[in-house]
Amino acid sequence: MSLHRALGLMLLGASTIGGSGGTPQPTSGEMAERDRWVEAHLKPDSSALPFAFVYGGVPFKEDKVNWKAQASSESPDPDRTRRVLTLTDARTGLVVRCEAVVYSDFPTVEWTLYLRNGGSSDTPVLENIQSLDMELENGADERCLLHHWAGSQANRSDYAPRETPLGSGSKTRLTAAGGRPTNTDLSYFNLERGGKGLIVVVGWPGQWAAEFSRNDKGAIRVVAGQELTHFVLRPGEEVRTPLMVLQFWEGDWVRSQNVWRRWMMNHSMPKPGGKLPPPQLLAGSSRAYEEMIGANEENQIMFIDRYLEEGLKLDYWWMDAGWYIQEKGWPQVGTWEVDPKRFPKGFKPICDHAHAKGVRTLVWFEPERVAADTWLSKTHPEWILGGTQGGLLNLGNQDAWNWLVEHVDKLLTEQGIDLYRQDFNMDPLQFWRNNDAEDRRGITENKHVTGYLAYWDELRRRHPDMLIDSCASGGRRNDLETMRRAVPLWRSDYAFEPIGHQCMTYGLSFWLPFHGTGTVACANATYYGGGYTPVEPYAFWSNACPSISCGFDMRVKELDYESLRRLFAQWRDVSKYYYGDYYPLTPYTQDEGAWIAWQFNVPQSGEGMVQVFRRAQSVYERARFPLKDLDPEARYVVKSVANPESAEEISGKDLLENGLLVSLPEKPGAAVVVYKKIQP
Repeated sequence: MSLHRALGLMLLGASTIGGSGGTPQPTSGEMAERDRWVEAHLKPDSSALPFAFVYGGVPFKEDKVNWKAQASSESPDPDRTRRVLTLTDARTGLVVRCEAVVYSDFPTVEWTLYLRNGGSSDTPVLENIQSLDMELENGADERCLLHHWAGSQANRSDYAPRETPLGSGSKTRLTAAGGRPTNTDLSYFNLERGGKGLIVVVGWPGQWAAEFSRNDKGAIRVVAGQELTHFVLRPGEEVRTPLMVLQFWEGDWVRSQNVWRRWMMNHSMPKPGGKLPPPQLLAGSSRAYEEMIGANEENQIMFIDRYLEEGLKLDYWWMDAGWYIQEKGWPQVGTWEVDPKRFPKGFKPICDHAHAKGVRTLVWFEPERVAADTWLSKTHPEWILGGTQGGLLNLGNQDAWNWLVEHVDKLLTEQGIDLYRQDFNMDPLQFWRNNDAEDRRGITENKHVTGYLAYWDELRRRHPDMLIDSCASGGRRNDLETMRRAVPLWRSDYAFEPIGHQCMTYGLSFWLPFHGTGTVACANATYYGGGYTPVEPYAFWSNACPSISCGFDMRVKELDYESLRRLFAQWRDVSKYYYGDYYPLTPYTQDEGAWIAWQFNVPQSGEGMVQVFRRAQSVYERARFPLKDLDPEARYVVKSVANPESAEEISGKDLLENGLLVSLPEKPGAAVVVYKKIQP
């Protein structure tokens, strides 16, 4: 993209990517569209049930008349109606149960399918089970555009937004890779068609696949589910499908993303202690001690004290990989005991010290990956897909599951750990599939995924105030089922580089209101290594998001702690806005010569913030950014967080139509601007 073109797009603002925004409250039209869909697809006599499978070689939709159907409905709370549709095949005893939730405050419906063998012998083969299989009527000439996003592969393009036109006869297939759900593609989609649209989300922490196709008459078919299913069920055995969520919208697709964000915060995010996770500052010593390989009780306490001594108030102290008993060289996962040589009293003295200072603790685990010659692979090879050579702890094995729950719960409780962090640095797919018999393909994955979710549910039941952090080589397990139970505090293994992380915040904020990464003092920092580096606001703000972790080498007294204190204080002041509505103000770009900007708006209080970045090769010193969803009749106090004396009054109409003028004479440069509506 040329510099001239980049500036032209920038000055046009969000008109190039999603219109004027608009208040993200569900409309009566959206709610009515959802209700029509529910009535058409979730009734026992429906000819268009939203799922599909093949049973004994016969597609269910061709054989449905031979199944007994029952339906029930209840309202567990004012915001949700639970509808259960049960279909029974009296010939074989197979029971298919569709459990759906219809939300009263959002144009959203979700469901999960459960398949149970209620007979006394193996079922015929179940195959090609699709959680979602539906057709949307569409005009042959109507424009259709699929908005989708890259997953996390530890590069600058992580979470990049993408657009794929769906023309007549077209077909687009998107999938997980290697069994980790957001490895290549996010499992979140927004289908835009003729001034209205449909958000489609697949919740499955395994190998999912989704296909969007369009026939020559214009109709769109959407199919999604576990990628491979071909198995018989044993008597009494039950499996489940991925969670499916649909959200109906009209008008502007960026506005629809904010309706989604609000639904996530209301209904689909973890709330330890009944509250959403607050923005938080975390720190660890990983860069000083090669994760935790060189860590011990003394230096962990010393680092905590040094942060607090410098006025950097922490919410959590982060203890990452390498704390356990070391077998050979780099600590091998599979012996989950605190190393008694470095931590003779375990983590308890560290946690107690942190708690006394008002700091909570986070500890890293990676229970599913098991190395050879560790306690698990030597003692219980029958639990490992890979046996004595190591591999994947099979969470579909009840004995393995029971051991893991009790062992981790004991560590959390006895050591005083406040936040459970789970990593997953392997692709499980081949372990799953290599374990499947010919007539049981897909079963090992299904049981493992179910066990993984049940494991986290049990930890949360035992520790209701505990937050869970989901990490899988960065953000490769950010599907909706996982995000209902956890947050991603380390969204990508592509660390620190400013443009990459500007772009990650830009892309991921469409879907997840809460995510985190690390921050550094300067733009050219590497993951390991300490030493003195200058503090650069551009680098800091490029990595700023709802959760920030930092790894400064606190042994270095020459760091510019005054500047760090100032930046973190500014971030604390504005971090509340991350739970607002999100509006990109420029197109997505990695261009070194461009500007990029976005807005977080809180209409309930009339406040918000704008983050703007001028990159190193930009020749432009000023730009205007038309803001979104402000009151045109009101006036706003607008000021830079770095220069509160810059405060000025600007009309909402001017900010909406002419835009916010931002000057950044230095390159690269960053500006964070806040605004507040003046009450009449």
